[in-house]
Amino acid sequence: MTVSASPRLVVMSTPPNAVSRWPEHLPVGAVRVGRTSAHYDQTVQFYRDLVGLPVLESFNESFGEDGTIFGLPDTTSHLEIVRSPEPAVPVDRIDSLVFYLPDTAARERLVARMAAAGLEPASQHPYWQANGGVTYRDPDGREVVFVSWVYGADRT
Repeated sequence: MTVSASPRLVVMSTPPNAVSRWPEHLPVGAVRVGRTSAHYDQTVQFYRDLVGLPVLESFNESFGEDGTIFGLPDTTSHLEIVRSPEPAVPVDRIDSLVFYLPDTAARERLVARMAAAGLEPASQHPYWQANGGVTYRDPDGREVVFVSWVYGADRT
């Protein structure tokens, strides 16, 4: 799959009173997104070995759960994958993890890494198609999108 070097940007409106800084009443030191996985071992391998996320911690039988915590990209944002006791985890139509990369070269390196592992891009939401995204699916069927621009950064 060839992705255009300069994607067409679809401009979205910003609310007139958009927050320009984090609210003082919510002094968060870190944020974690947790997901269950019916294909735990393959999903951990996907995020660790293919995407290349650093493992911050793994745990077994912690309060009855097995899991792995990844840094996104450091210790202030995490992705936690927990082994699901259910055989299948339903995935919503839009259940995505989006990586905003600094440039096209970074996106192409990830596309090459996925291709070397035998993975092909998946069909994707029209927004990502129009804006130079490349979408893959993790072993649970959730979207992982790589785009060559940083959301909220001036791209003119």
